[in-house]
Amino acid sequence: MSRRQVNSSRRLVDSGSLPFAGSLNSKSRPSPLLSLAVIVLGGFLIVGYVYSGPGMFGGPKTVSKIEGDFTCTSEVQRAIPLLNKAYGDNMHKVLHVGPDTCSVVSDLLKEDSTEAWGVEPYDIEDADVKCKSLVSKGIVRVADLKFPLPYKAKSFSLVIVSDALDYLSPKYLNKTLPELARVSSDGLVVFTGYPGQKRAKVAELTKFGRPAKMRSATWWIRYFVQTSLSENEAATKKFEQAASKRSYKPSCQVFHLNSYRRKF
Repeated sequence: MSRRQVNSSRRLVDSGSLPFAGSLNSKSRPSPLLSLAVIVLGGFLIVGYVYSGPGMFGGPKTVSKIEGDFTCTSEVQRAIPLLNKAYGDNMHKVLHVGPDTCSVVSDLLKEDSTEAWGVEPYDIEDADVKCKSLVSKGIVRVADLKFPLPYKAKSFSLVIVSDALDYLSPKYLNKTLPELARVSSDGLVVFTGYPGQKRAKVAELTKFGRPAKMRSATWWIRYFVQTSLSENEAATKKFEQAASKRSYKPSCQVFHLNSYRRKF
């Protein structure tokens, strides 16, 4: 799914950082040729800013399919082999919750003996044909995470969530996180951003209602304890061992939690 890309050149003008803006507004009266040269040079610099990649004039910067570069959703896709090692047979019935869930679900369905479903928290009007097919089949649902999930308790062996909890205030986390644990029977895996990671600005406010809040591992651990969620130590150890063998270093925080043991 694609989100509307923020106009980089507009940001430069609005912020007042347009190159040579002071020269253009000078009170002196330079010659027409000098003014023309300054304007042309300024135009080239603007083009350089807009289209520069990692280096100046390096070409258009590659962006994620979802505006804001949701690294944790793509991280889930990278981590599927490791999750298989960590959870084994518990990967047979998986629910993924988060933006671009169609891509994650499609990858999970390629795994042997794995059934997968997804919950997309945001609109999918611009989804591709494959994603719309998953929605029409009921494999992927669009649902607001601030409300109870449309599934019975322990409907899935494993629930994986990415790039969704970062946009919820503690008020709604108090409802959403227990819901995710409620519909899982053998574990809950949380992929969340590190403090300092950047997310889109305009898209956040229009699509998600609030800017992302990147929380530290200490904050999350304390919060899990408060919501009676304990670490799945066995899965954590297996995941870390598999990651070490593959020299895999996640770009997101990954938490392995036990499902609630009480009956609902």
